[in-house]
Amino acid sequence: MHAEHSNWAGSLTYAARQIHRPASVDEVRELVRAGTRLRALGSRHSFSRVADTDGDLVRLDGLPKTVTFDHARPAVTVPAGMTYGEVSQQVHEHGYAVHNLGSLPHISIAGAVATATHGSGDANRNLAASVSALQLVTADGELITVSRESDPARFPGMVVALGALGIVVAVTLDLVPSFDIRQDVYEGLDRATLEQNFDEIFASAYSVSVFTDWSAPSLTGWLKRRVDEPDVRAPVTWMGATRADTPHHPVPGMPAANCTEQLGVAGPWFDRLPHFRAGFTPSNGDEVQSEFLVPRAAAVDALRALDSIRERIAPVLQICEIRTVAADDLWLSPAFACDVVGLHFTWVNDTAAVLPVVRSIERQLEPFDARPHWGKLFTLPAETMPALFPRLADFRSLRRDMDPDGVFGNAFVDHLVG
Repeated sequence: MHAEHSNWAGSLTYAARQIHRPASVDEVRELVRAGTRLRALGSRHSFSRVADTDGDLVRLDGLPKTVTFDHARPAVTVPAGMTYGEVSQQVHEHGYAVHNLGSLPHISIAGAVATATHGSGDANRNLAASVSALQLVTADGELITVSRESDPARFPGMVVALGALGIVVAVTLDLVPSFDIRQDVYEGLDRATLEQNFDEIFASAYSVSVFTDWSAPSLTGWLKRRVDEPDVRAPVTWMGATRADTPHHPVPGMPAANCTEQLGVAGPWFDRLPHFRAGFTPSNGDEVQSEFLVPRAAAVDALRALDSIRERIAPVLQICEIRTVAADDLWLSPAFACDVVGLHFTWVNDTAAVLPVVRSIERQLEPFDARPHWGKLFTLPAETMPALFPRLADFRSLRRDMDPDGVFGNAFVDHLVG
């Protein structure tokens, strides 16, 4: 099987009959008009079947890489298949930034937006919240542009759409002035300290991640501070933890050279907000991932619930990351109308061994209305989705209007979203 027929970790093989790589938007329109079921394939960094299809897949990284700035807003319009790593340097050179980035700069912009992928930070919404306009090819092959201004009632349902409304070919992102970040790692954070000082810990920097393997007695904190913040200095000790004097990788034993620069060395936002460098294999590579997002108010109780099954989690876990995401208004976003805490699990690459543990985690988190990350591995049944995503009925109506014949559907979307 050719590598493009599987996700980047090789844990999932696509069932698609054919993968197309058009060189123009007109070619995308012709593929849609051909009448087969069609799904957009991003950078293949998903672990669910959100992108799969029994029809054809279309890659968008062959479209012209034309980046257009609107300095009056400010905003930037980028081709859907470009990655954040490809776009960020150009954005920075024009004096701008996007408000946040995910752990991996390798992910395609449209794919990250469609699945509500996020970074971290108490005041930072997910990446899709920066989207102010979309260009997409609809089920009849027409190219349309939709925006917050042109369709304010439905636009929040069109951004995080799991690829079910059309083939997005370009995305417009709101920009902010460029900024620099310093990144410091702290070792030896006590679990009890995390629980007792949860809000203070995650308010300590622009972006904060806490890592645990659910077996060691202590945790590791990664703090990304803006250098223009009033108190940017990183103390030697923080919350009882000690500032590291050597670079770290989130996964113990992996080379820190793959990670963005640490030790308090300031650098531009795009080279510090991600955990991993664009030119290196992100994370481990040989892995499976899950993530569940719980309401911020339930975070400590959720952590305690997981602690009760740590002996099940630890044997198949590489690392777990805890991070915060601010609320947004996007209908299918796991942070819809609620500040959330993401509990992200990087597992060993053995789906058969991992799935029973994922089910155990879902049972433990059920009282907290944990929402899944659409691009990660989960087993939650379809009947739980309407309660977790209150605007799901509205999205179903929107989907019927825009794609009545299910051209852009697949088994994953049809089952879970309807």
